[in-house]
Amino acid sequence: MQLGANFFYKYRRFVKWLSRYLALAGPGIIVMIADNDAGGITTYAATGAKFGFNLIWFIVLLGPAAFAVQEMCVRLGAVTKRGHAEAIFDAFGPFWGWFSLMDLGFLDFLTLISEFVGMTAAMSVFGVPPVVTVIGVSILMILIVMHGRYWTWEKIVLLFCGLNLIYIPATLLLHPDFGAIQRSFIPSFPNGLTPEIFFFLMANIGTTIAPWMIFFHQSSVVDKGLTEKDIPFARWDTLMGSIFVVCVAAFVMILTGTLLYKPPNGIDIGNAAQAAHAIIGSYPLVGAALAIGLFDAGLLGAICISLASSWAMGEVFGWAHSINNKISEAPMFYAFYFLSLVVAGTVVLIPGAPLVLITLFVQVIAVTLLPAALVFLILLLNQEELMGRYKNTFIQNVIGLSIVTMIVVLSTLYAISVLFPEMFHQ
Repeated sequence: MQLGANFFYKYRRFVKWLSRYLALAGPGIIVMIADNDAGGITTYAATGAKFGFNLIWFIVLLGPAAFAVQEMCVRLGAVTKRGHAEAIFDAFGPFWGWFSLMDLGFLDFLTLISEFVGMTAAMSVFGVPPVVTVIGVSILMILIVMHGRYWTWEKIVLLFCGLNLIYIPATLLLHPDFGAIQRSFIPSFPNGLTPEIFFFLMANIGTTIAPWMIFFHQSSVVDKGLTEKDIPFARWDTLMGSIFVVCVAAFVMILTGTLLYKPPNGIDIGNAAQAAHAIIGSYPLVGAALAIGLFDAGLLGAICISLASSWAMGEVFGWAHSINNKISEAPMFYAFYFLSLVVAGTVVLIPGAPLVLITLFVQVIAVTLLPAALVFLILLLNQEELMGRYKNTFIQNVIGLSIVTMIVVLSTLYAISVLFPEMFHQ
């Protein structure tokens, strides 16, 4: 009797916890899965086609690093009730505030273009003209934010997040070599330390930990109204998102590594749509899934990146900047959001625009700008008067600074390998 009562008590506690978690979940899952955007899917697909399963170990290591960074955003947003741009302006003054905002604006614009590139390329697999895709997507994104409620926006976006998992069943249809996948968890550098391997390592960092994620996550925590007591649930939310982001990235590498990789040097692909075109003839369902997933990834990335910029601009210029505001209540916030979509979509439709170049290098540009964003984040999390008992611990600082050091070292090695290739071996 006592055993049954204990089980029922634990069951009720779990149901209560789960209900609370589901009510608070959203920002962490969205920011993480949206990080597998069009550029990210292209990066993972290109990595699998070039190196097979050999770099899966690296993407798995990036999962905990991404969680550590985004968990800091959760605490900062829940405690300060301010977005990241506003927090930097208040703590470090206008100079560093404008520096971080210009970094964000420049990178977000390039990344938003790459999202439209990915979506148009994905729909071209099914014969849809780019202009139709750009117009249709822009209208859809405008409709998603016009409800004037964060809760409605979040639930719609979570549905698109679920579609991002399409790569997992698509890959399982191929019956990949699980023995080879298991061996890929042993760190190695295929073909040695070369400029090419450094480029791919940096690109994978840039698509797993990006500056826009810091701004977006903190602002979404604030817009949702999370407080200090919600931090444990928000951590679980972020942890679940980091697991999803690693799983999707690994499965995309496994998919293209199974079907496209030809040892020892692999093949080069310009974007994930090329991989879908190459696969769809022999494996129609898998190729279609890759294209659908690429479109969904671009849509998720575009939704979040455009909002990250709009939230940041609203914080800096003092505009009303919440999705809970209607258009009439926050006209400048929505105007900037709409304008960013129109401009990025128009660039994609310009004949001869260097779209492939933008897509390939935006992840590397992101990782070169990332250390500055991380340093600001760590400094903010160490201000006791700002964070109180939620400030960074010694271990959290060590982890954060280790991530910064890893990025700086890899960036330096990449630069040296390009300038002095003879120093590195095949």
